[in-house]
Amino acid sequence: MKNNRREFLKLTGLLGTSLAGSGLLQGFGHANDAKTDLLTPFSIPSDSQVFNMCGYAAPKLETVRVGFIGVGNRGSAAVFRLSHIEGTDIKAICDIRAEKADAAKQKLNGSKHNPTLYTDREQEWKKLCDRSDIDLVYISTPWHLHTPMAVYAMNQGKHVCVEVPAATTVEECWQLVETSEKTKKHCMMLENCCYGFFEQLTLNMARQGFFGDIIHCEGAYIHDLLEGNFSKEKYWELWRLKENLRNGNLYPTHGLGPVSQIMDLNRGDKMDYLVSLSSNDFMMGNMARNLAEEDASYKPYVNKSFRGNMNTSIIKTSKGRSIMIQHDVTSPRPYSRIHLVSGTKATAQGYPLPGKIAIGHQWATEEEFKVLQEKYTPAISKKIGDIAKKFGGHGGMDFIMDWRTIDCLRNGLPLDIDVYDTALWSALGPLSEQSVSNRSNSIDVPDFTRGKWKTNKPVDIQLLTGANTGVLPKRGSNTTF
Repeated sequence: MKNNRREFLKLTGLLGTSLAGSGLLQGFGHANDAKTDLLTPFSIPSDSQVFNMCGYAAPKLETVRVGFIGVGNRGSAAVFRLSHIEGTDIKAICDIRAEKADAAKQKLNGSKHNPTLYTDREQEWKKLCDRSDIDLVYISTPWHLHTPMAVYAMNQGKHVCVEVPAATTVEECWQLVETSEKTKKHCMMLENCCYGFFEQLTLNMARQGFFGDIIHCEGAYIHDLLEGNFSKEKYWELWRLKENLRNGNLYPTHGLGPVSQIMDLNRGDKMDYLVSLSSNDFMMGNMARNLAEEDASYKPYVNKSFRGNMNTSIIKTSKGRSIMIQHDVTSPRPYSRIHLVSGTKATAQGYPLPGKIAIGHQWATEEEFKVLQEKYTPAISKKIGDIAKKFGGHGGMDFIMDWRTIDCLRNGLPLDIDVYDTALWSALGPLSEQSVSNRSNSIDVPDFTRGKWKTNKPVDIQLLTGANTGVLPKRGSNTTF
């Protein structure tokens, strides 16, 4: 066997999915210049790590100097949030659309921040990464650009926060891992749902043994985005529609991230294998045909094979536990992330809202639940929960995520989500594609920790440093969202 990653992936059955996924995305947005060629030889991952990033505490940063790439949707909201966190300095904003960069900068009116704008040219983002006065690059671009941008930024000496999913192929997952280990730069996926109030509550309960041994967990992303997927205004050059030509669990991390932390995956247990099944597409093909009748720009999507409405992926861990993750963003259903935790002593379920806790066959009463909340709500939720709700971002969890990240960087603490979590949670996408395309046969899940999962320590649920990282006041009602 030739000693390169392409041969390795071919023999393990992963190459087809990786190349198929990337081929769908060639030639749109600014992917061509940034996307790493997956046919380029890479060394097979060695049995040992270059450096273990789990639990790694980077040197303290008195002020975290931040550059943003991509401010069309979520990135713009992040600019506003971080501008209110003490100890940050927003140095640069980049978006290929000048009007989006300008709008993001306007959110900073009245603040100390005066970022340089990088716009119009496809490679402007590299200039931002090349700057010596930036510590953290915050990436909120189309999915296919996440890994190339994150890898480039880390190689330029920057920590990285990257939106979900951080990678769309298994090859990209390994690139993130290898680059983070080589550069000793954090690569954190911005999985905001790990900072949801109920998710944080159940994580603390699990850490304190409330559920007993965890047996089974469930998560999901069920969100009717049918019309949004076809929106030219919302998604630059219809990039998200193009992603939906892949058939699998394309957006797994909102449900998977929180339960992975509860189950200590990469830190005491690991994913062993998965199976994945997709229904047929009942919605997207029909919409493409209907839109094409009035708008010729949609004709390339007529008679295309879109992903199935519902994907269900089931994972077995090395310790014999199970996880079910679902994805459906086109069926007319109420929003749900499910978030179910089942243990030998108790159960929690987050949807339908509000969250519920049960010991045995009966759900706790409202009064009993309030007692449990008071006992198990973690310190970070108590410290900034009310403030986070005022600043917004999916009920406040986005703000908590950003606040916690800055607090860790300023105080030299490990991040809650490291590069191994980033890679593992993202890998469910391409691995599920592989299973779906092979009649739902089981697919082995790579161990991105290379065996260190046996000794890595769990995420510290206390989530507080005792440091004085604070929150700056709002700048008028017109800046809220």
